[in-house]
Amino acid sequence: MPRHRSKADLPTKVCPVCNLPFTWRKKWEANWDEVKYCSERCRRRRG
Repeated sequence: MPRHRSKADLPTKVCPVCNLPFTWRKKWEANWDEVKYCSERCRRRRG
């Protein structure tokens, strides 16, 4: 039984700043519903 999921099976979102899709990351496991931006750079440029 494989331990890892393929990247295609992970949920994705689209960043509202750069309009690029980004996938789920382990560090976002606890708050994936609140994650809006793909990176810290986009979060700072949100204005």
